[in-house]
Amino acid sequence: MTGTAGRGGGEAQGVRWRRGEQVLWRYRDHAPGGLPGAVHICRPVTVVEDSDELLAVWMAPGTECVKPVLADGTPVHEEPLATRYTAPRTTVRSRWFGTGVLKLARPADPWSVWLFWEPGWRFKSWYVNLEEPRSRWSGGVDSVDHFLDISVYPDRTWTWRDEDEFAQAQRSGLMGPEQARRVQEAGRAALEDVKAWGSPFSDGWEDWRPDPAWTVPVLPGDWDRTPAHMSS
Repeated sequence: MTGTAGRGGGEAQGVRWRRGEQVLWRYRDHAPGGLPGAVHICRPVTVVEDSDELLAVWMAPGTECVKPVLADGTPVHEEPLATRYTAPRTTVRSRWFGTGVLKLARPADPWSVWLFWEPGWRFKSWYVNLEEPRSRWSGGVDSVDHFLDISVYPDRTWTWRDEDEFAQAQRSGLMGPEQARRVQEAGRAALEDVKAWGSPFSDGWEDWRPDPAWTVPVLPGDWDRTPAHMSS
C-alpha cells in the first residue's frame, strides 16, 4: 500500500493516489489532554478519487480491519458510559461484515462524510463524522475522531448522533472546553452544507458503484506504523 510521489519530497509531501490503489484510513486514540495517541482504528480502503478538492475511498464488505475493544475483549459500546473512555483497552482484528462504506473527505474539513447502503444497494443515509482534518502519509490518512456525529437522510432530514459520548469524553478529560467548542462549530458548519444541500450531498454519490474488478484490500502487518513524515 504505497502512494505515488508527486511534487516535493518526503513520505507524505505531494502524495497522490490513483483510482484503484489501496491505502489505509486510520484513527488515533485520544491521549490525556486531547492529544493524539496510538492508532486504534485501521481500515484498508480502495481509492475512488484523489484530487485537490476531494479524497473518496471505498471500504468493501469483508475487509479485515482493526478496532478497539476493552482489555478483556468486550466490545467498547457495552462498557457503561461513565467508564467507557477510562477502562483499559486493546485492539483486535475484525472483519467488516456490513455493506460497504464510501468515505468522502475534503482536505481542510474537520469532518468526513460516509455513505451507507442497505443490502441490494438501497441507499440508507449519509453520516457526517466529525474529526481532525486528515493527515496524509504515503500509506494513507490519519485522523482523530471527535465523538460527535450527524446522520443525514435521503429526505434531507438530519439528527445529531452520539451526543452522550461527546459529553462523556469531556468529563473524562479527553477533550477540553475550547476543543469541544471547535467541534460543535464544525458540526454547525457541516449542517450548513446539509441545509443548503451542497456538496457532497447533491453530487449523486449515492448512485456510485465500485469497480467489480477491485479486490478487497489486505490489512498489512505494519498497520500501526508511525510515518516518518505527514502532511495535511
